[in-house]
Amino acid sequence: MSRDGSTTYFWGDGEHRFRLPIGHLRELQEKTDCGPYRIFERLRTGDWRVDDVRETIRLGLIGGGMKPFDAHRLVVRYFDEYGLALLDHIPAALQILTAVLLGPQDEPLGKKAPAKAKRKPTRKDGSPSPASTAPEQSSAGR
Repeated sequence: MSRDGSTTYFWGDGEHRFRLPIGHLRELQEKTDCGPYRIFERLRTGDWRVDDVRETIRLGLIGGGMKPFDAHRLVVRYFDEYGLALLDHIPAALQILTAVLLGPQDEPLGKKAPAKAKRKPTRKDGSPSPASTAPEQSSAGR
């Protein structure tokens, strides 16, 4: 999964790039009368509808760069007509929605703050405190 909400997944006749940008998410909402997170939850819990799966895949293919006609043809061939059980398409639809809703799991959203150097304790006059000049004790003998 990438930061732009795209994912690559083997579906149908090969590996394809899927992406659901905002315009396609809106179309998905119109086609399913449901928001993307609710579709995600329905897919996860088994409470899905056929168009939750079909339209997520079709629009994901188009958003991933496939021409609408080619995406439609592929969905007709591998979703509508091919003998796969409907449940076989759920992982693809879930991955497409996961990519847009959650983004990549291994990439942090913000930059990490640099680690602060440990400051040695000082007295009010700026000289080192006795604790900061004492040798560190090893915990090996304890």
